Amino acid sequence: MKAMLAGFAAAIVIAFGAWYALNHVGFSSQETYSGPNVRLE
Repeated sequence: MKAMLAGFAAAIVIAFGAWYALNHVGFSSQETYSGPNVRLE
């Protein structure tokens, strides 16, 4: 049971860390797959 909870906690920490890092580096799908003629709101 402890191993399962530790795995869930690790997955949550990794997910939030990746989200935070990708947002600050600028690798969002909006910036990657949209051209200059696309208006993003």
